[in-house]
Amino acid sequence: MSSAHHPRFRAFTPRDLEGLLRRVSLTDDQRLALRAVSSVLPFRTNAYVVDELIDWSAVPEDPVFRLTFPQSGMLPAPDVRRMADLLTGDAPRAEIQRAAHEIRMRLNPHPSGQLDVNVPVHEGQRLTGLQHKYPETVLVFPRQGQTCHAYCTYCFRWPQFVGEADLRIATDDIAATDAYLRAHPEVASVLVTGGDPLVMSTAVLRRYVEPLLAIDTVRSIRIGTKSLAFWPYRFTTDRDADDLLRLFEEVVASGRHLALMAHFTHPQELRPPVVREAMRRVRDTGAVIRCQGPLVAGINDSADAWAELWEETTTLGAVPYYQFVERDTGPQGYFGVPLARGHAVFRDAYARVSGLARTVRGPVMSAMPGKVCVDGVAEVAGERVFVLHLIQARDPGLVDRPFFAAYDEGATWWTDLKPAFGASRFLPGLEPG
Repeated sequence: MSSAHHPRFRAFTPRDLEGLLRRVSLTDDQRLALRAVSSVLPFRTNAYVVDELIDWSAVPEDPVFRLTFPQSGMLPAPDVRRMADLLTGDAPRAEIQRAAHEIRMRLNPHPSGQLDVNVPVHEGQRLTGLQHKYPETVLVFPRQGQTCHAYCTYCFRWPQFVGEADLRIATDDIAATDAYLRAHPEVASVLVTGGDPLVMSTAVLRRYVEPLLAIDTVRSIRIGTKSLAFWPYRFTTDRDADDLLRLFEEVVASGRHLALMAHFTHPQELRPPVVREAMRRVRDTGAVIRCQGPLVAGINDSADAWAELWEETTTLGAVPYYQFVERDTGPQGYFGVPLARGHAVFRDAYARVSGLARTVRGPVMSAMPGKVCVDGVAEVAGERVFVLHLIQARDPGLVDRPFFAAYDEGATWWTDLKPAFGASRFLPGLEPG
């Protein structure tokens, strides 16, 4: 076949940013500001995203451009100026890296206990490439999967991609993972995540997945990925695309539930025909595609976007799963949407879709105590309150118990909330902050 039938992956990194930005009418100062942001927060995209998903006539408002290209507001203005001055002054690389590190450390790089309370211990050894937050679920971060086909500007796992080893969560110790899972039979579900594990070859992915099929207590396997949106050729014409689908078939044939946890942010990502073909091929293996993504300002903060996204993914045979709240890390101040407005967007979109699409849950904060869902705003005993519950929790006894927080129009995260009615805690065992 001709190369047109076998697209080759081509990545763009910060060294390509200046040239890509010349496609649009930006001033030299505007381009410099975006380069300054990319020296602190990660930037990576690819030719498929640039040529097939971005409407360059709508830039800079185009949602996929905002989803993948740095924005000057992602960092405080003094930090942008500082990095811009270093770049224009031809500062030594080490000085630029020190300044970038200092800024990153102020951006809460690992929220909600990722580097401490979520890290499991086995036989006295901390397994730093695993996360065990909920009793029945373990997350595995393969070392070879610590990148993505393109980076989302709002990504809460941005520390994985900035080249600082101390900020990375990763493992290649498959034996230790196996031993830990066998020692913890309560773990029924394993989520292979990253980065994006589907940047790995199928042969490497198999080394992490195949041992799970020999552990009887592991009943479901999930693979977290953005590849359906950012590189759907991974499932159609990549050199080992067929091998990948055979691996999926083997997992399903083993009697386990295989879920591709697909990250879709905007309906624009669903429009190319190759995405639909990729989703069809995945579904034909017996795997289930579950779709999730965060509500982010300037990209998808409208009921129109979410209603279209949920209806379209449902039509394509996928299951709407979560609408997340932008997490308290990195550029949350730029992309975060207040909880009250976020729930209004969710409610309005939810009201427009069919019952099949109402599998989605949200808005959900993946916070320290667990997955906190904002159910709505109500008046109770004369006080305006948020109504919430935990979909998932470190303490299973807290799951699905409704509770109330004092209404705060500006609250954007769990730590902004206070118990309603003057109480000191939300529930027994559930403290604020």
